[in-house]
Amino acid sequence: MALFVDTARITVKAGNGGNGCVSFHREKFVQNGGPDGGDGGRGGDVVLVVDESMHTLMDFRNRRRFEAAPGEDGTSRFCSGKAGEPLVIRVPAGTVVRDRETGRVLADMREKGERRVLFHGGRGGWGNAHFATPTRQAPAFAKPGEKKEMRELELELKSIADVGLIGYPNVGKSTILSVVTAAKPKIANYHFTTLSPNLGIVREFGQDYVVADIPGLVEGAHAGVGLGHAFLRHVERTRLLVHVLDIAGSEGRDPVEDFDRINGELRQYGQLAQRRQIVAANKIDLPEAEENLPRLQAHLKGRDIPIFPVSAATRQGFAPLLKEIARILPTLPEPEIVDDEPDELPEIADPNAFTVTKEKDAYVVKGPGVRRLIDSVNFGDEESLNWFHRTLRRLGVIDRLREAGAGEGDTVKMDDMEFDFVE
Repeated sequence: MALFVDTARITVKAGNGGNGCVSFHREKFVQNGGPDGGDGGRGGDVVLVVDESMHTLMDFRNRRRFEAAPGEDGTSRFCSGKAGEPLVIRVPAGTVVRDRETGRVLADMREKGERRVLFHGGRGGWGNAHFATPTRQAPAFAKPGEKKEMRELELELKSIADVGLIGYPNVGKSTILSVVTAAKPKIANYHFTTLSPNLGIVREFGQDYVVADIPGLVEGAHAGVGLGHAFLRHVERTRLLVHVLDIAGSEGRDPVEDFDRINGELRQYGQLAQRRQIVAANKIDLPEAEENLPRLQAHLKGRDIPIFPVSAATRQGFAPLLKEIARILPTLPEPEIVDDEPDELPEIADPNAFTVTKEKDAYVVKGPGVRRLIDSVNFGDEESLNWFHRTLRRLGVIDRLREAGAGEGDTVKMDDMEFDFVE
């Protein structure tokens, strides 16, 4: 029996940008060619695509780490590096993607073929040709590509259907789905035959709508008992609930009590009890149904919940049920859409932000852009060192060090670099 997977955790990383190139033009009879280092290529994006052939998140059990290709480094003769190929992650319709660290919703993938860039690849670094000026004609340094971070994501699959068949296990939901649609769900006479929502399309009375046979419910589902959350999660997006009851009580159950217990579970899981509901009283062909049907009708009197006696075994009574569904659906609102936030979470809120702290005998500068700044410097080249010092002044690092008490000759640490403070 296949396990239904409706949540998954994965880590993804957009591609790093390629590094800029340090190069100088070399040609016969040309002694001092100018800088001709090309730029690095852009890293690959992480792209989500809805794949209509997928129905679960089972594929993510075997592969949980996804990295887009980095951009290639620039080369001489002003040649830019090739951009990294995008990484395409295919998901089933109804997948909600959240950032695990913040809980923020990044995407709600609902439509067939929907495509969304989840994270953009890193920018490529500039080659040394960009740093040539009238006074600095031979820059021996370039910029590295933008580095991207691993992000941990949580995927949650919620079935998207207009009509959800709900009810206790083994009441005939799968059989009803096979009768009213072309779907071929697994059907057997034991509980929890259905472990994932089976979807089918009904084309009747001038309308097309999607019906989902949702996994069976047990008491305590709102607290996660049995398939509880797997059941209730998929009910959330249906517009109309068809409550399937074993009206004959063929397994010793009372259909009236079953109706109340299931609605009790729905009430304890958000606002699901407010969802419009009709009852399919299944197994009406069995003798015990004659006594239970009037009891159920009396119990629901005045509650605007119509009851339709049906028999999935003999295929009787479904025309009135389908006609009522077709009448009600146009009057119901579309399922609530999870509010999407911007396509990409900023990996670095401010790349120039930094802190200065005193640790033992050294002043430590930390910040999201420190490593990239260090990588941009050729410490064996005087012009590159001058550019580094000017950049520290421009960003306010020198002033902040002075405010923290740093004086001439004091030790300053930035990432894995250590140098003396110079005014």
